[in-house]
Amino acid sequence: MNSANKSELAEQAYQLAFDYELEFGCCPQCVLTTIKETIGYVTDDTIKASHGLSGGGGLTGVGACGALTGGLMALSCKRGRERENFEKGKYITNFKHGQKLVERFKSEFGGVTCQELQQQFTGKTYDLWNAKEYAQFSEDRENQCAHTSAMVSKWVVEML
Repeated sequence: MNSANKSELAEQAYQLAFDYELEFGCCPQCVLTTIKETIGYVTDDTIKASHGLSGGGGLTGVGACGALTGGLMALSCKRGRERENFEKGKYITNFKHGQKLVERFKSEFGGVTCQELQQQFTGKTYDLWNAKEYAQFSEDRENQCAHTSAMVSKWVVEML
């Protein structure tokens, strides 16, 4: 794929992920679906498996942002180690790409956990299991989670 095509696909990925996050939520699924629909590699089973990673994992806020984990999963769908290749080593190249994504994410958003992003976006953190707090977070964050999912999707397309 030439750089003009990749750039165009990256912009399409940005808009698609942005729209999916606003309409459906669940940032890791939005990122993975976007990658599947723009450049491939991702399966429906992978999208399904990412569901519990939303909101820092189980909506706890304490783990990595779901958009970031979706992006890492997307990179691994292409470069990750398959079960039959366990004995062939660690597949360090995949980790190097993952590290680049994490570093870029942290630089852009000021952290990697869901709670760190909540703090960056709104000045506070939320209990996503509390319906009132979740609703308040949805209002306070505006489109920032959608932008985060969109940026990760764009970066992943550029990296693959």
